[in-house]
Amino acid sequence: MAFEFFKSLINRFSNKPVDWDELEETLISSDIGVPMTLRIIEDLQRRQTKITAKDVVNVTRSHIEQILPIAYPRLRPLPNRPKVILMVGVNGTGKTTSTAKLAYLLKQDRHTVMLAAADTFRAAAIEQLKIWADRIQVDVITGEYGADPAALCYDAYSAANKRNIEFLICDTAGRLHTKHNLMQELGKVVRTLQKQDEQSPHECLLVVDATTGSNALVQAKEFKQAVGLTGLVVTKLDGSGKGGIVIAIQDELAIPPRFVGTGEKPGDLQYFDKDEFIAKLL
Repeated sequence: MAFEFFKSLINRFSNKPVDWDELEETLISSDIGVPMTLRIIEDLQRRQTKITAKDVVNVTRSHIEQILPIAYPRLRPLPNRPKVILMVGVNGTGKTTSTAKLAYLLKQDRHTVMLAAADTFRAAAIEQLKIWADRIQVDVITGEYGADPAALCYDAYSAANKRNIEFLICDTAGRLHTKHNLMQELGKVVRTLQKQDEQSPHECLLVVDATTGSNALVQAKEFKQAVGLTGLVVTKLDGSGKGGIVIAIQDELAIPPRFVGTGEKPGDLQYFDKDEFIAKLL
């Protein structure tokens, strides 16, 4: 679903009868998902009047508005212990960069933050996070390449707790959702953190690339099953990005979009805004 999607719907279906097969293909290709597509078409077909392009847009918008959450509250610290945020996702989605930008966003809200470089496999991942940490001036706990990421997160929690840090953000290694052993490793990270705080991680955020399309829905299903998810960080959601997958994941898996990334600078991560998102579809 490219931005200005509603405008493209009007252009496609103006001045001609609605072709239901064409409409179904158009909606599915926008990545909003098959279930929502079918509900939109059924809603339109129940109407007893001639369907116009404006009707298509209004009904589609109404269904999107019903699905997306109004607003999630900003992240707030816990009393007397660190709030742990686990960042997960496949390779290449911008997870390490999003980790740093989330830390920067929390710093802007006057919170103390520590990073854990739990991606101990990808070449230069530790150095990348250290560079970001220096840039945004937050502490980072690192280990050796090949080290146990669960043990590193355990040590990072101990350090954050000792220093009265409000937020600990753990950057885990990117992993294919189809690799069972790697997904099990994430489960070990969760179980190890729970030895420190049985309620942690308090947030588990899946970083998805908005341009990935429907494959991101498959990723979300697998990561939700492996570790549970509390929300999405959607990267590359800029003027040329596609946003339909955000709707499909919320609709089919009840995993809400929490943050959106629109660039490479530290400040280019914001809390998801439903009204702004829908406005960009106009």
